[in-house]
Amino acid sequence: MSSVRDEFPQVDGLRYLNHAAVAPWPRRAADAVTAFARENMTVGARDYPTWLTMESRLRARLARLLNAPAISDVALVKNTSEALSFVAFGLDWNAGDQIVISNEEFPSNRVVWEALRPLGVEVVQVSLAGSDPEAALLDACGPRTRLMAISAVQYASGLRLDLPRLGDACERHGVLLCIDAIQQLGALPFDVQQSRCAFAMADGHKWMLGPEGLGVFYCRSDLRERLKLHEYGWHMLEHAGDYDRTEWQPARSARRFECGSPNMLGAVALEASLSLLEDVGMENVAHQLAERVDHLQRELSAMPGLQVLSPVDAARRSGIVTFRANGQDHTRLFEQLKAEQIVCAQRGGGIRFSPHFYTSSEVLDQTLGILRRALDT
Repeated sequence: MSSVRDEFPQVDGLRYLNHAAVAPWPRRAADAVTAFARENMTVGARDYPTWLTMESRLRARLARLLNAPAISDVALVKNTSEALSFVAFGLDWNAGDQIVISNEEFPSNRVVWEALRPLGVEVVQVSLAGSDPEAALLDACGPRTRLMAISAVQYASGLRLDLPRLGDACERHGVLLCIDAIQQLGALPFDVQQSRCAFAMADGHKWMLGPEGLGVFYCRSDLRERLKLHEYGWHMLEHAGDYDRTEWQPARSARRFECGSPNMLGAVALEASLSLLEDVGMENVAHQLAERVDHLQRELSAMPGLQVLSPVDAARRSGIVTFRANGQDHTRLFEQLKAEQIVCAQRGGGIRFSPHFYTSSEVLDQTLGILRRALDT
């Protein structure tokens, strides 16, 4: 584990528990970007073919992380919101069609569907507060339901859903399942085939430990041509690079969603970050993250007047632990933690901690000690 810790040489005293927002890069990502910058400075794009080789490795890593059937099912996108927009404004809608979402979604996975209301599309929000959130979502699906859009893990509470159960039921009823995977991909194993989803998307800057500005979009192969395209350019063509060709058609692969020049700088960083996750192995990542979440939940639950809002059931847990301190001003408490170099977030009516697999026990215990003292003041 010491070699992994060497990947995160964070400043002394920093306690980083905010991977559900924007994560630090590992050393290898910073080194790769530094080398890429120096190459650009000294020789420019002379060796562009090697950049394309690196980009191909990134696509392959993302396909493996998603367990996509083929690399051609994966597109590189700017962010989750862009990929969601490809789906929302790519499908043909009829007045009266319904989309089922939860009432806990991050704005990205709510606003894009609400933007379809001028077309007569109805967005049905479902509470996940009960003992069987999957049943609640599925019960809301009726004969007019075309699509269910759900986060694999809810950003505020950390609630993890049973995606294969949702996928099986959606498939039986002819409902497309669209998964915002940003709070699971890179933290826990994720499988587009097992979940039987039509679409999945995620940014690289959270649990994948990459930069902002580059994400992944999975589109099931039989659905690619059903999504109307709204962006066109040289890169999304089947014969991209053949600049003299006058006849054209969109790429048969998911590259059809990549209209212009790629974000090579972001690709360099994300490819390096994903190599770390592959070296560790996603099963090991998930196991080590679960140990840290368990430790936080156990200690937080033992603090008087403090309520853990995240699920305690192991099958429902993710990398997120959100808590509320009764009688406390959470903004004031958050600022106290921030002053002690604890990087966390205010979410869901409380404070959210989100460690990763590499987070040391010292960081967790120091954070808990600081929190105890803050609650006593």
